[in-house]
Amino acid sequence: MMLLLNYSHPLTDDQLDAIRRLTGDAQIEVRDIASHVDLQRPLAAQVVALAEAAALSPRQWQTAPILVNAPALNYSAVALLAELHGRMGYFPPVLRLRPVADALPPRYEVAEILNLQALRNEARTRR
Repeated sequence: MMLLLNYSHPLTDDQLDAIRRLTGDAQIEVRDIASHVDLQRPLAAQVVALAEAAALSPRQWQTAPILVNAPALNYSAVALLAELHGRMGYFPPVLRLRPVADALPPRYEVAEILNLQALRNEARTRR
């Protein structure tokens, strides 16, 4: 069973169906985690709290199949990815959503799942 840590907007049934198709995993446990940060306070401690809100043991961080829907706020997202890498030992795969063209009201669809660890490994060949 895939564990989806959702630090962004709630996911729709259509989005979850797309994730199931892309991952090949019929069962997905979604943990919706509020990602609001106080812009007047240092970010690092707040990002630790975001990771802690997932309520995973050290063993789960290192062994569970985890997919991340990152916060929309760019510096929260990158700091959270650094925190998760430290806990997991690798970069987690992340969702990329995109707007549906001409949709009223605005809607988003799952564009792809980015394998950040593969991107990192490939980038190392360009050193």
